[in-house]
Amino acid sequence: MLWLGTCGWSLSQAKYFRQFNAIEIQQTFYEPPRLETALRWKRSAPEHFAFAVKAWQLVTHPASSPTYRRLRTPLDEQERAACGFFRDAPVVEEAMRRTLEVADALGARVVLFQTPASFAPEPANVAALRAFFTRYRREGSVFVWEPRGPWPDDLVRSLCEELGLVHGTDPFRRPSLTPGVIYYRLHGVGGYGHRYTDAEIQELAWRVSQHLESQEDIWCFFNNVTMAEDAARLAATLRLPGHGGAVVSW
Repeated sequence: MLWLGTCGWSLSQAKYFRQFNAIEIQQTFYEPPRLETALRWKRSAPEHFAFAVKAWQLVTHPASSPTYRRLRTPLDEQERAACGFFRDAPVVEEAMRRTLEVADALGARVVLFQTPASFAPEPANVAALRAFFTRYRREGSVFVWEPRGPWPDDLVRSLCEELGLVHGTDPFRRPSLTPGVIYYRLHGVGGYGHRYTDAEIQELAWRVSQHLESQEDIWCFFNNVTMAEDAARLAATLRLPGHGGAVVSW
């Protein structure tokens, strides 16, 4: 199965639902929406439309991250000091609860945990990762980990296997290290302002087709300035029509 879309609502919802069959919700990273909002999105979506959500930044990122500028929830000094890096702290536990609450309202099959480059492959961080995902194993949920920074392939692969995680990656920067389920996040070659060339779309289409031929589920989300256009170009290259929310195989 191929689940294709963008990171965030890149088009009006009506047009988006006609064009793509999945979305990665970004709002949950900055500040989870109200449950009423999530339920409205779910009701508006076609029957087989798939949601993925990005975990709230309080789980993964320290309060020093510039992304906290968009945080509306007030935090005291003690809470700010305890945020991020999968710490065993009430503020992180509450952030995970809120993330899963929205995911459940959406019927989301996937929760993405993106860690910043400052979350380095150090023993304390590896231990925190292990403890966190041991606590939060969930039947029927796919937890995706997208590590930034110099995490060695062998360590990423072994942690994902041990903890039941899917390795999230940009295929133009790093290969996927976990078989069975593939999760691509396309951030733009060189950065957000990149528009994918025809040759790059062709290369991506080849990668996607290889995974599908291997009977692997693949989630593919664009996160660049021309994300909706580039996702549509990939669908056209793969000869996938606008599918109005139907599950797509190729």
